[in-house]
Amino acid sequence: MGRLAGFSAVVTGAASGIGRASALLFAKEGARVVCVDRADAVEETAASIQAHGGQAVAMTGDAGDEAFVVSYIQRAVDEFGGLDAVYANAGITGGPTPFF
Repeated sequence: MGRLAGFSAVVTGAASGIGRASALLFAKEGARVVCVDRADAVEETAASIQAHGGQAVAMTGDAGDEAFVVSYIQRAVDEFGGLDAVYANAGITGGPTPFF
């Protein structure tokens, strides 16, 4: 198994890009992963992990919503018996904002 065998993790922004790659890597290293994103494609990330023999669940929602944060943490505890790591990868994209 991998370096994270027996660990459970939440990865936000897991539907694409760095978040998806990170969720897949956590799983490859043996972690059980709660994949979180606003985009429905987060289901594909969890399905890919499962197809390769890993354990994963997907949750669709806004990682900036406090109630949703509580729900995905609780899901990790309920599904995997605890939570060892959170990779808070979700971000907001948009145009440049003046610094001052």
